[in-house]
Amino acid sequence: MTFDLVTNDPHTKARAGVVHTDHGAIETPIFMPVGTVGTVKAVQQRDLTNDVQAQIILGNTYHLYLRPGLDILHKAGGLHKFNGWDRPILTDSGGYQVYSLSGTRKIKEEGVKFRSHIDGSQHLFSPEGVMDIQRIIGADIIMAFDECTPWPCEYDYARRSLDMTHRWLKRCIQRFDSTEGHYGYSQTLFPIVQGSTFKDLRIKSAEFIAEQQREGNAIGGLSVGEPAELMYEMTELVCDILPKDKPRYLMGVGTPANILENIALGVDMFDCVMPTRNARNGMLFTTQGIINISNKKWADDFEPIDAELGGYVSTFYSKAYVRHLFHSKEMLGPQIASIHNLTFYLWLVKQARQQILAGTFREWKEKMVVQLMTRL
Repeated sequence: MTFDLVTNDPHTKARAGVVHTDHGAIETPIFMPVGTVGTVKAVQQRDLTNDVQAQIILGNTYHLYLRPGLDILHKAGGLHKFNGWDRPILTDSGGYQVYSLSGTRKIKEEGVKFRSHIDGSQHLFSPEGVMDIQRIIGADIIMAFDECTPWPCEYDYARRSLDMTHRWLKRCIQRFDSTEGHYGYSQTLFPIVQGSTFKDLRIKSAEFIAEQQREGNAIGGLSVGEPAELMYEMTELVCDILPKDKPRYLMGVGTPANILENIALGVDMFDCVMPTRNARNGMLFTTQGIINISNKKWADDFEPIDAELGGYVSTFYSKAYVRHLFHSKEMLGPQIASIHNLTFYLWLVKQARQQILAGTFREWKEKMVVQLMTRL
């Protein structure tokens, strides 16, 4: 994997670049739809390609390891062949699932012992094992195994966790560099900066991660409940340390405003379940603001969901019709909403890129942060 930094915005720390992988190029800033178990919920690959225009999607190591399992994925020829997605894929390491399964896991130096949420069976994720699993899944970009600390947490806990995450990273790198992929194309490993919301720990972690000289780097442990201002403070701190010639991936973020503000701080890559999860609950992000499609005011609004956005579902279906589908509990409603929201998110980062290239990002961003978070 290589990264070309095309331009820097003259008024912010925003950048436009291109990530090159064996499955295609990714123009940054980019948003990556989350496909936890090998599918972006309620969205076909054809719609991801044609309507959403996704350039890369995510898979989840924890979930894919449990279902369909490594034997099936290996026989299929990897996740790309299994789900029919021929563009880049990134897999997270399962570290966030370890964080969220706090009641059924034990963290030790060896790794993490946990019980499956499906059948209660016991498993071990070690740094070496997670590298092997992600080799079999076959993602273009794979993540180091880390512990995502909760917020808030005690300083001593965050410090001990960070030190262990760094020791795990060394083991990940050693295993990754001593093994080969299974399917004839290259994979790359991103380390993850941790340190909770403690400045000295974030600085220590960012410096350690930068020293590893991998092809890209990630920022984890944010968007876990902390105030947005703290997220931005930690992100800026870390981006100022991480290499400028490598892509920076902020994990699990976020709202349209979060994305624009973090682009301004130097982040290149984002993912979040928000566009699809909120879509299933009837929240639609549009170029004019946020719609709760269940509200009665949309019952006789026969205008398209978002005429300015483009894309099939956003310009073909009316707000009144989508509201009817949700009230009737028809599956098509969440499907339309999911495709629409993802189309919006990819439109947003594409617009941001165009503004960066034009040198007009800051003024545009200040206007859009207010406009896009307005409740309609």
